[in-house]
Amino acid sequence: MTDGLNKPLRRIRSFVMRTGRMTPGQQRALEEQWQHYGLEADGRPLDLPAVFGRQAPVTLEIGFGMGDSLLAMAQQAPERDFIGIEVHLPGVGRLINQAHDADIHNLRVMKDDAVTILEQQIADGALDRVQIYFPDPWHKKRHHKRRLVQPEFVSLLARKLVPGGWIHLATDWENYAEHMLEVLSAAPDFTNTATSGGYLSGRPDFRPETRFEQRGQRLGHGVWDLIFERKG
Repeated sequence: MTDGLNKPLRRIRSFVMRTGRMTPGQQRALEEQWQHYGLEADGRPLDLPAVFGRQAPVTLEIGFGMGDSLLAMAQQAPERDFIGIEVHLPGVGRLINQAHDADIHNLRVMKDDAVTILEQQIADGALDRVQIYFPDPWHKKRHHKRRLVQPEFVSLLARKLVPGGWIHLATDWENYAEHMLEVLSAAPDFTNTATSGGYLSGRPDFRPETRFEQRGQRLGHGVWDLIFERKG
């Protein structure tokens, strides 16, 4: 990827690799259930109707953490298909384990950098929604350039979304919320669904509370949701 002067753009990764100890159940889920719930990040384009065995709207979540809210959304919307991307293996194992126990069939998981997956494996216009809930805020000013929500990333998402599709963002860091709103408001392919032109008035009913959200509320943080729609 290059800018207008043919200089390489700085690569933004969708994650910071974190280590964590896996429980026996999480490890067993990765070993035994990956073939049913896992999609390989091998650079090959995904045929999503073939993956799910049907034609349905697809929601992609980037950074699902331990997977509680993504699992709940897949349960609440069986008419939709969901793909979650996460590199924290305990979270991947936990979500797969819970999806298996709940007999969920409209959910798949990938474990790699979301930017690479979007560029190499997701066809243009293949997604109905992209959701990023409580990403790393990189709250120190000198680290703001590491934030995932940047103009070039939003442009990539625009290509992957169908007209009328959504980007749904949520954060409990006000400065990051302001940054997200600024970036998306300036994106030519999107329009804000909030009638005020700012943030949504509250958490949408379809988005369950996440652990990060609950933790932030205990610390006295506010929560800001934004939904921007891909123009036709």
